[in-house]
Amino acid sequence: MELCSVASIMSLGSLAIQRTHLCSLVFRVLPKLLGFTPNSLKKLCKDVHPPQSETIVGTSPDLTQDILMDIFATLEIPDLIRAGAICPSWHSAYTSLQSLELYKLSQTPCLLYTSESAGDSSAYLYSLSEKRSYRLTLPDPPIRTRCLIGSSHGWLVAVDERSEMHLVNPITCEQIALPSVITIEQVKPIFNDYGFLHKYELSWHTGMRAGYNSPSIFDLDKLRDELHYKAFVFPDTSTGTYMVVLIHNPKRQLSFARVGDNKWTWLPPHDLYEDCTYKDGMLYAVTATGELHAFDFSSGPVVTVEMILQMRNVYDCGYMYVVQAPWGDLLLIWRLCEDHDLEPEPGASVFWNTTKYKIYEFDITRSKLKEIDCLHDHVLFLGHNQSLCLSAEEYPSLKANHVYFTDDNVFWTLRLKNNHRDMGILNLDDNSKEEVVSQIFSNFPAPIWITPDLRKMNVASQVD
Repeated sequence: MELCSVASIMSLGSLAIQRTHLCSLVFRVLPKLLGFTPNSLKKLCKDVHPPQSETIVGTSPDLTQDILMDIFATLEIPDLIRAGAICPSWHSAYTSLQSLELYKLSQTPCLLYTSESAGDSSAYLYSLSEKRSYRLTLPDPPIRTRCLIGSSHGWLVAVDERSEMHLVNPITCEQIALPSVITIEQVKPIFNDYGFLHKYELSWHTGMRAGYNSPSIFDLDKLRDELHYKAFVFPDTSTGTYMVVLIHNPKRQLSFARVGDNKWTWLPPHDLYEDCTYKDGMLYAVTATGELHAFDFSSGPVVTVEMILQMRNVYDCGYMYVVQAPWGDLLLIWRLCEDHDLEPEPGASVFWNTTKYKIYEFDITRSKLKEIDCLHDHVLFLGHNQSLCLSAEEYPSLKANHVYFTDDNVFWTLRLKNNHRDMGILNLDDNSKEEVVSQIFSNFPAPIWITPDLRKMNVASQVD
């Protein structure tokens, strides 16, 4: 990461205040790495704990780069980046750790959101482990002009005002263009008399039925309101790169593209998809009607699909997720909204309210489904992010048997962009809820969970 990217996550003016905290982190880790007692490190600590009223100056602790890299490898990304901005020697250790791909620490998910006061190109990263926010500057086009339709493996999927999609890593500021929207099966370009792209035509056919309506015409910035729903970024072990899966209209169908492709590939015939997960060459996608489909990407150039489960949808208002559990099974989750109004009065602030989750565990090998009422020491992250199930023991800042959720209702994505967001932390024991962070954020783009990641793709399609 360049120094400008380091500065983007935290203003350099506040690093003096944080240096005491960062150095104390370093010296808490040192005894474990070197087998020293805390007393044996006193000679290195001369400027670590000065009076708070003084400006922290002087040199950083004189540690070798190897030791610094070992220490930095134990820090979560917000602390790691702040440490890398302390001084040239610490920055060198940080960049070496990143370039050699030696940093592999699992990260606690953070909430990414924007704020009007931060400007159009900035976003905030709220750390659940530190309970504080960090400001980031993201590459153009400005983040507050884009829709965020996905988050996986540290990457955002953002849709700009021409309805085109990019992958954006908010930590490294790397940005990668995805295939043009006009390569999606149902989208055609309309050019003006001068040969410039002018509008889009969207047809309404799906793999299940012909389009009964005539194609619709959209301005460049309006297509995304109708077409895009949700996107996922999955490592593709067969090619050594990444695959992006897109749920899009009409009727929430699937298309995919590998990073570096020049077009989207349609996956007919089914529709009404709401969530996806990917493992070992298999894409699992769940529909609003309770069907679970398995797409086999490992058997060759032709992708095959099989329905492996059909649940009965008995819920009036809700939507589904499919989550890869750490113990190997899939979790199928209904998000239930008991309070909802699909035709709200003008000015209404609340349109729906998540009240509970129904969770089912599916054993793929035995095709066995059972309802569970407790996650024990695990937690869920649900929303426009790739759905996650994590161990609270591995991530001690998280609350066991809770659901951390953001608003990904299809109506928010397509239209009602500036109203109240249905998000929070829900306790599965009693369905009580609490805020993630006070609503100081903008409602557009929608707040989204992201797991920070320093890895780069470094593909030919990378843009400045």
